[in-house]
Amino acid sequence: MGRVIVLLLLIIAMAGGGLVWFDYLGIIDVKTVIAPVYRLIGREGRSQPQAGDDELLNLDAERLSVRLEALELRDRELDNREEELTGRYNEIEQMAQELEERQKALDDRENSINAGAEETDNKERNVEQNARYLTGMLPGRAVGILSAMDDQDIIDVFRKTEEIARAEGTTSIVSYWLSLMAETAEGAARAAELQRKMAGRP
Repeated sequence: MGRVIVLLLLIIAMAGGGLVWFDYLGIIDVKTVIAPVYRLIGREGRSQPQAGDDELLNLDAERLSVRLEALELRDRELDNREEELTGRYNEIEQMAQELEERQKALDDRENSINAGAEETDNKERNVEQNARYLTGMLPGRAVGILSAMDDQDIIDVFRKTEEIARAEGTTSIVSYWLSLMAETAEGAARAAELQRKMAGRP
């Protein structure tokens, strides 16, 4: 029994020492808590100070300041987001403009290719028509017309004439035209030049 009492007194002493130490560190306010005990022994304990109206107003003002600060921070975040969205919108608009310009360039190229293909088709038809006309003429007259043409035009007509002859299973008249053209010295030189160009450019 005596040992229990000693232990209880030791625990009370340690608890009291801990409360005094915590009070010294400012963790808890022991004197305010045990103020009624102080009054029983005839001493005035420490009590919590009462907050005045000014202090309550200051607390409300501080709360309002915190809210205003939070609102200001939110406004800044919204402004940053708006600026970011504006930048993205400008980038998208620029990309759309670039795509539109590329599409326009592709359309122009397609139109140019189509025009070139149509021009090539027209030229092919004209060469074929001239080859058929010249084939149906008297050879001497056809050679006279051919001699007045440019070398490349003559070569195109010769090749088309040979192509038509192969397709129809007939003999090409190109060799005969060349022989008639070579009857004169000037014509022979030109016939040789035409044959050289035809051999060099398949």
